[in-house]
Amino acid sequence: MITVLGWLLGIANGIRHALEPDHVAAISTLVAEERSAKRTAAFAAMWGLGHGSMLLVVGGTLIGLRTRMPVRMEQAFELVVALMLVLLGGRAIRAAVALARGESFVAKSPMRRPLLIGIMHGLAGSGALTALVASQMPSALAGIVTLILYGLGATLGMVLLARVASAGLETVAKSRRGIPAVLGLTGAASLILGALFGVQAAIALAA
Repeated sequence: MITVLGWLLGIANGIRHALEPDHVAAISTLVAEERSAKRTAAFAAMWGLGHGSMLLVVGGTLIGLRTRMPVRMEQAFELVVALMLVLLGGRAIRAAVALARGESFVAKSPMRRPLLIGIMHGLAGSGALTALVASQMPSALAGIVTLILYGLGATLGMVLLARVASAGLETVAKSRRGIPAVLGLTGAASLILGALFGVQAAIALAA
């Protein structure tokens, strides 16, 4: 039987998971393009929806079948996430350069973009997480509930991060060079992390 303490730990672990570098880099490149606190929070919530739903679908299936995701499949998903980070970083840098030159740049992202990013992050992390949950939970139902709480925690963590970031952006936006600078920094961080993760995933796949 899952206790209240177990529920809280599941949510807390989800919040911690949301603050991992690749997640922060991906969502930051989108949040930096927005001036609306509501849209940044909505972006974070959509990321959480995609991330949590994929964890539940894939993780629940693996728990129900009492199996784990093939290691090479996990590595392939990680490589896809790395490529996604590189693309997001490149897009943010392109926006920063355009704005710095005084050119117009339509930076608004559709809500489906953070949803798709969350789905990919959920795919990349579902294998290892499910294996951990399955080894510690007394039943399949307990494992699925833990995955749900983990997903909710990750969503909460990302929304809180987005709210803090949007508050900072309101101050930065007062400067003409502020937004291009933020876009450039978040883009560079996303691109570098994506390249590093991509190399690691490619080496693991080739081994």
